[in-house]
Amino acid sequence: MFDIQPPEPPADCQLCPRLAEFRAYNRQRHPDFLNAPVASFGDLDAQVLVVGLAPGLKGANRTGRPFTGDWAGDLLYPTLVEVGFARGTFGANPNDGLELVDCRITNAVKCVPPENKPTTQEIKTCRSTFLEGEIAAMGRLRAVLALGKIAHDTLLVARGLRQSHYRFAHGAWHVLPDGLILADSYHCSRYNTNTGRLTPEMFREVLGRLARELA
Repeated sequence: MFDIQPPEPPADCQLCPRLAEFRAYNRQRHPDFLNAPVASFGDLDAQVLVVGLAPGLKGANRTGRPFTGDWAGDLLYPTLVEVGFARGTFGANPNDGLELVDCRITNAVKCVPPENKPTTQEIKTCRSTFLEGEIAAMGRLRAVLALGKIAHDTLLVARGLRQSHYRFAHGAWHVLPDGLILADSYHCSRYNTNTGRLTPEMFREVLGRLARELA
């Protein structure tokens, strides 16, 4: 493990007033949900960081583990198991015993946003306050898998790089100036899979390439 510890948002984080208000609203409607910033899943000494968009209202915002409790996790976690970045059986709850292997999962925005759409300022606040510190703390980090364009752009800004030099596209593979690999995939959301924009085979191909590259 490494001495650097990334900052984690408190349960009552107020940095983004709109998100704090939305959490409070959902706490009244769903008192049994987490309704708080969702912590990352996996060890800091992992070589791979998966970056999503934000917790789903009835997914991670309910269960407290990224991509757990909604369709996105039903595709993400079994594929991670298949290519060797996780072990166990995904049961869609934080107590299913699933373990990540040399992999860590986080989101560009830690709190659930209304309509799953964070604002530019909310993305900036979470990046500068939490994500940049998390990346700095991952001393063995070799690759980032960006699930969607917002995650892709957020990672580039965190590294001080121009987005125009590294275009997002599903299956795109970027080697950044410091050697870090940035791999892109469409987000594994129900919308993308239901419309056929992302198939399990397409997703498996991206993760499989990462596994082979880091083997």
